[in-house]
Amino acid sequence: MSLVVQKYGGSSVADLECIKNVAKRIKKRRISGDDLVVVVSALKGTTDHLIDMATQICPIPDPREMDLLMSTGELISSALMSITLNNMGIKAISMTGKQVGIVTTDAHTRARIMDIQPDRVLQALAEGYIIIVAGFQGVTSKEDITTLGRGGSDLTAVALSAALKAESCEIYTDVDGVYTADPRIVPTAHKIDVISFDEMLEMASLGAKVMQARSIECAKNHQVPVHVRSSFNEHKGTLITKESPEMEKVIVRAVTHKKDEVRITIAKLPDIPGIAGKIFGTLSEAEINVDVIVQSSSKNGKNDISFTISQADREKTLQIVEKIKGEFGKGIEVGCQDDIAKVSIVGVGMRSHAGVAAKMFETLGKSGINIEMISTSEIKISCIIFEKDVEKAVQVLHDAFEVS
Repeated sequence: MSLVVQKYGGSSVADLECIKNVAKRIKKRRISGDDLVVVVSALKGTTDHLIDMATQICPIPDPREMDLLMSTGELISSALMSITLNNMGIKAISMTGKQVGIVTTDAHTRARIMDIQPDRVLQALAEGYIIIVAGFQGVTSKEDITTLGRGGSDLTAVALSAALKAESCEIYTDVDGVYTADPRIVPTAHKIDVISFDEMLEMASLGAKVMQARSIECAKNHQVPVHVRSSFNEHKGTLITKESPEMEKVIVRAVTHKKDEVRITIAKLPDIPGIAGKIFGTLSEAEINVDVIVQSSSKNGKNDISFTISQADREKTLQIVEKIKGEFGKGIEVGCQDDIAKVSIVGVGMRSHAGVAAKMFETLGKSGINIEMISTSEIKISCIIFEKDVEKAVQVLHDAFEVS
């Protein structure tokens, strides 16, 4: 008998019929002899609907109240799943993030897990229950409800797998696994059988929507292999695991893209020490992730700094920048560009192969795609381009590096 943690996304529990189908899958696994902890997301579209209602009342709602509101979606799906399983004759009990012992920071809407105290889960497992966990949520030390960021149910599942020392962590979604590119853009994209934690972490942070980036980081830190599969068939999915020497034979594993990018430009900053630290330190304190950063060379004692952020952080970032720019004197200008996107290539094989960047830039150039900004790491190269060119960029890069 093995302990298995499963997670079912919003599309897998979209409605009552989907919930019944997932319950049948869970029952089959239970009958085979496994102990199960099952994490569920909110029913498809629920979280977006809750956010929409809140923002109709107030453009920037209080984060604490938003966490309380958004956590209700997973409570509904977990209770419905437990009711369905019990109706099928399978002992199940639903639990909140607090009840499974997930303690987080107080950074509302994007809290980080500090500790898991799974005593109640272990007791229920010993009593023969399947535990249905409301994903995406935890509580602070003061017992305020928090959420773990969009896609946070993935993090719930991986973190519980680590805390419970589960045999496996299975992420069920509406696709068969992780693909070399978005199949809606590149018809020749194919499913990847095995991928390293580092490659998947880069892909998730660069726009691949199969899993939340923070969940992959957690899986890597705790060496939790993750199997991404479809909840609509029995096909083998993609195994995310530690890197092996064989993986370096593939130069580019995948091409990703991200459209919800915004470029903020702060122009005519005085060229004095500490300004960049002040700007990005303040953004960091506000839990805003900055991606690509470019600073121009000094002219007449003035600098320009441009950086990219997620569209979700646009208004908050502009408020912060406007607030702190007055500390550096008059004449500073702030600009915002929304019509940009990011295209990236990812692969651990880049470490041992030269000329990858040159080939990427040449491919985009020959296709008439202008590069606005560039960011690199050992295993990825990202280019900021105009949003209108992003699908073409993905296609030509996928072909150029023969990813399929």
